[in-house]
Amino acid sequence: MKVAIIDNDRIAVKEIENINLGEKSGAIVKVLGCGLCGSDIVKFIHKISKNGTVLGHEIVAEIVEINSDTEFKKGDIIVTSHHIPCGNCVYCKHGNVSMCKHFKSTNILPGGFSQYVYLSEEHLKNVAHLKPENLTEVEASFYEPLGCIVRAVKRASLIDGDIALVVGLGSIGILTAQALKAYGYKVVGCDLLQERIEFLKSLGIEAFDVRELPEELKFDGIFMTSGADKAINTALKYVRNGGKILVFSSTPSDLSAYPNNEIYYRELTVMGSYSPSPKDLEDSLELLRSKKVLVNGISTEYKLEDVDKAFRDTMANKIMKAYIKIEE
Repeated sequence: MKVAIIDNDRIAVKEIENINLGEKSGAIVKVLGCGLCGSDIVKFIHKISKNGTVLGHEIVAEIVEINSDTEFKKGDIIVTSHHIPCGNCVYCKHGNVSMCKHFKSTNILPGGFSQYVYLSEEHLKNVAHLKPENLTEVEASFYEPLGCIVRAVKRASLIDGDIALVVGLGSIGILTAQALKAYGYKVVGCDLLQERIEFLKSLGIEAFDVRELPEELKFDGIFMTSGADKAINTALKYVRNGGKILVFSSTPSDLSAYPNNEIYYRELTVMGSYSPSPKDLEDSLELLRSKKVLVNGISTEYKLEDVDKAFRDTMANKIMKAYIKIEE
């Protein structure tokens, strides 16, 4: 079977031995497509993942072999996530599922940029769902990334009447703005790229060029979906005293920092959010199914053979997001 692996400074497609279920419980699924996540880009650029790693986790797949106590069956088209929290550790009990050791140790094998993937019984029972019939494969591939955003919105704990600013209108920013609106909050987005500003406006959400954002505007919550260092200054400028900054992006280096005295004297809350719980994923799928979050026009499709180009185009901001169509 074909897989796309990290090969030094490129993503290369190679043939490996087919995987099979054997005596294991779980399922072998044929990957129909897989979204390219920002975390895949980070792992590749900063060499966090070693050579030979198969990245990708935002999969839509067809079950081709199964041995499971669940109601899934051969031929089902499903979506799934890659990590599962234990639910019992100190991190899970405090809602920090991303920090759970079991969460970090679970994964889909070998990775989403592959023709076939093994899903454990645990995956099937906790984070896999049938693809809603009213969603295309590409739309359904947003199940996991939107789940991450659902968790971020929940963690911010805004209240009725609050207004939020989304800083950065890549795919995650576009999804975040829509999720905030779906949960009943007022929301404004900002970016430097006019086409992304117009994209958000086309969804009925107010958006500005960050350089033209009215200085008198102040927000109860700032959602940082841009990894640019200067975005931190934007967040500090537009958050109201006593407001919240939710960090949902990494910056080029840890030299970027939130000034201690601003946080102290202004009573700001700065928090991070990373990956979703199974409940967040369920809520994500419902937002997609109900069309409260729309994703058409966000992804650009590539064949598996062109996955390296998909990485390059994403890094160069030529596209918002790539969807890798896996074909026989």
